[in-house]
Amino acid sequence: MRMFSDKALLIATHNSGKMEEFRHLLAPMGIDVTSAKDHDLPEPEETGTTFVENARIKAHAAAQATGLPALADDSGIEVDGLDGAPGVYTADWAETPNGRDFVMAMTKTHEALEAKNAPYPRTARFCATFVLAWPDGHDEVFAGKVEGQVIWPMRGAQGHGYDPMFQPDGYYITFAEMPSDEKNKISHRADAFRKFVKIFG
Repeated sequence: MRMFSDKALLIATHNSGKMEEFRHLLAPMGIDVTSAKDHDLPEPEETGTTFVENARIKAHAAAQATGLPALADDSGIEVDGLDGAPGVYTADWAETPNGRDFVMAMTKTHEALEAKNAPYPRTARFCATFVLAWPDGHDEVFAGKVEGQVIWPMRGAQGHGYDPMFQPDGYYITFAEMPSDEKNKISHRADAFRKFVKIFG
């Protein structure tokens, strides 16, 4: 495994909520962190069929465009009652002509479960795969997940994406009802991040 010794890291995302999460996680490292949006990078087309494929596309595109090491993640929710959907297509379920609408996506997910008469608890997991890419083409992969269930109706106003619908195992509140510091200790990104920080030596 290649160790990370650079002083600057580009987070290959245009998502402000995700960027804030990464800033919080990386704050103790003393690294200069910027986003793809800060560098006016276009969003590459995510043509992969797995989390790692899409994360690789984003990380390598950003590293090649800027000459900086770039960290990208691809994440989503897998719902067992929907055979793992939406999974890698989680963001696609939220797409509208006017941007992403996750309330619509969560409603669609609930309605699909109802249509299948899916049994309770409706188990699910958030998955996150980080890819750290260097400008020379090398990369390292870090995968994380958190198990739980999807609930209805939605609860909470914190977080982003599917957070109001996801209740992690061992809790009676959703991610969207948790303070961000609590969520950041147990989330799928936190799991992947714990593996990622090991490369700082």
